[in-house]
Amino acid sequence: MPAKHDINKVGVESSDFPILCETCLGPNPYVRMTKQEFGNECKICNRPFTVFRWNPGAGGRYKKTEICNTCAKIKGVCQTCLLDLEYGLPVQVRDAALGRKSQAPQSDINKQYYIQNLEAQMADSPDGQTFDSEVANRAGREMLKGIARSDPYYKRNRPHICSFFVKGECTRGGECPFRHEIPKEGELAKQNIVDRYYGKNDPVAKKMLREQAEIKGMKAPDDKSITTLLFLGLPQTTESEVRASLVGACPFVKPIEIRSLTIVEASHCAFVNFKLRNLAEKVAEALTAQGGIEVSGKKAKVVWGRARPQKGKAAIAAGESSGSTSTATAEMTSS
Repeated sequence: MPAKHDINKVGVESSDFPILCETCLGPNPYVRMTKQEFGNECKICNRPFTVFRWNPGAGGRYKKTEICNTCAKIKGVCQTCLLDLEYGLPVQVRDAALGRKSQAPQSDINKQYYIQNLEAQMADSPDGQTFDSEVANRAGREMLKGIARSDPYYKRNRPHICSFFVKGECTRGGECPFRHEIPKEGELAKQNIVDRYYGKNDPVAKKMLREQAEIKGMKAPDDKSITTLLFLGLPQTTESEVRASLVGACPFVKPIEIRSLTIVEASHCAFVNFKLRNLAEKVAEALTAQGGIEVSGKKAKVVWGRARPQKGKAAIAAGESSGSTSTATAEMTSS
């Protein structure tokens, strides 16, 4: 495929070997690959790149690289499954646990300029640069090690589901190279390769973060009106320092999305109220994965807030309602 004549395109990429995880390579140590120069466009940067294709093992489907070598190095992911090479987990889970901020732009022109600069940096660096950002977080790394698989998960290499079987029209029977199963519906069935790469709106990552939050006692309350998180065990600090620590630990939070932030010095805690419930849940999951939030060099615990007790007319109305119910019940009992 020839490169497009566009001044905003970096050009093409050629590589001698792909960047793959153990699962995608398969159990066969003598795997054979086909190599096609500029065989397809990268799903992320849209540049023609070298495509590798291989069969990971008996009974598996043929796999191929989906993104270019440079995009894989930037995020430190496999070129095929787009999972982190060190932990084998989605990018969104890794970034949330490590407090890593993605600096990669998504607009076409800025994206090409950004990738071009990173390529030049990696060429000049003796050990090579992989991630677009790096933050040391011991608690986050321990969490990632705990949920990461210790062995390759070769079940991911299974053939795709036979579309003719789903329609009830497959006549090949046991000779059919595809799986004869009914696809499962749900949020996990709706995955996008671009969202997985940038670590945004990944349903698999959301499920994993939600499960970890529940395990650590940070299950989101059923009352959807609760959008407040409590930071407990804070040192002597200021509102600006707490805001800076929150944005640093959760780069996806914008200052305008925080409705209010109140520090109670006597109790060494802070109440952070968000405008949206979805954002509060996302922050809770990320801070739980990181083992809390670090403010002024000290780790603080994060818990969900509680619903405010009813006051004034609402409480009186609720009391009158319960009182009338009790009276009616008493009258029915006496009669």
